Amino acid sequence: MADFEPLDPLLHSQLRLAVMSLLISVESAEFVFIKEKTGSTAGNLSVQLDKLSKANYIEVSKSFKGKKPLTSCKITKQGVMAFESYVKALNGYIKE
Repeated sequence: MADFEPLDPLLHSQLRLAVMSLLISVESAEFVFIKEKTGSTAGNLSVQLDKLSKANYIEVSKSFKGKKPLTSCKITKQGVMAFESYVKALNGYIKE
């Protein structure tokens, strides 16, 4: 039996993993888009985005679209590396 690489606990959450999976394939995404795609509540998504942002996996920027506040998220280089490592480690589990 092979040694298993530890899985990043930050990415091992279903919602955070879904967010990262979305962001890795786009330049950036608006909060509402991420909320709709993940089926999350606004409150839970905000908490999870904050955790990813504090880990420097994503950048969160706030602006206005007309008079409405607009929150956009973008994956960082560190986030891409963490996601790729997570996928690689997970593949190790699947192949065993």
